[in-house]
Amino acid sequence: MRLLLTGASGFVGSHVLAHLLAHTDAEIVCPWTLRHRGNSQRVTAALDHALGHEPEPKAWDRRVLTVMHDLATPIPATLAREIGPVDYVLNLASESHVDRSITDPGPFIRNNVEVMLNVLDYARRARPRMLLQMGTDEEYGPAPAGYAHREWDTVLPSNPYSASKAAQSAIATAYWRTYGVPLVLTRTMNLIGPGQDCEKFVPMVIRQVLAGETVPVHSSPDGEPGSRHWIDARELGSAWLHLMTTVDPEMYPEHDRPSLFHIVGAERSNLEIAQTIADILDKPLHYELVSFHASRPGHDLRYALDGSKLAAAGWAPSRPLEQTLADIVAWYLDHPAWLDQPVGATA
Repeated sequence: MRLLLTGASGFVGSHVLAHLLAHTDAEIVCPWTLRHRGNSQRVTAALDHALGHEPEPKAWDRRVLTVMHDLATPIPATLAREIGPVDYVLNLASESHVDRSITDPGPFIRNNVEVMLNVLDYARRARPRMLLQMGTDEEYGPAPAGYAHREWDTVLPSNPYSASKAAQSAIATAYWRTYGVPLVLTRTMNLIGPGQDCEKFVPMVIRQVLAGETVPVHSSPDGEPGSRHWIDARELGSAWLHLMTTVDPEMYPEHDRPSLFHIVGAERSNLEIAQTIADILDKPLHYELVSFHASRPGHDLRYALDGSKLAAAGWAPSRPLEQTLADIVAWYLDHPAWLDQPVGATA
């Protein structure tokens, strides 16, 4: 089995790479660039993690091919030949930070649309068995209290980031119908884990609690903390591998829409997450509730997904959220240099 995995130098992509190396014998081609928050240390960490699962030392170096290419530009024929035939395309390459999308939306949206177009144009030539596309719960917009969005609910994004992800899903669906690209869409929620940039909520909270600083937590105007579903980034690789090995993409014209699955973790308020992190660190939590209407226009108070479809297909997360948070805290304590990054976001 041979895979093209985009975004391997990113936070989520590196965890997917590590999972695939540990749990398959696949050859994996990773186009990457350091222009989009990529970090070569993440790929190195993924390869080192795989050493514990390989029958021969360094066996992974015959299974991973990295090629320097910015997917915001088309994949030329010369690079396609270097990549060679692939059975699966796994697309994780996207800009993903909401605050940056609000600050400078044009380049952010253009990048994500161009990446999607170029991956799809490659896939229609390469003709893989499946193209897996990562989407987000934010494509649906806010979820009312007590409700979790189901697959194919109305898409109503609230900010440039979520709009760019909804655009990716729409363009991919058009290629599925027009060109027969064997698409499987997934949507997930706040992915957390070791090696995440400190602009994200969990490492930001770790840093601020360690420093004794006040943690800003977004809330409704009347003080209700925002809520998210949270899942270990390592679970995405597990869910995608399950889909690759158990699902045949639904194709047009037998079906009027492509396959779509929600990959769902546990719901907690942002304040609960911050308090759990402080408890793990055995330090007090100093926090301030900040109205998301005033501080973060384009953000939503609550996101929620229904995961029953994928559960019925035989997959569920294997790691309790509290265990994941404990592992993350331990990792950052062992890698303090990762906390020496600018802090500029709430969740």
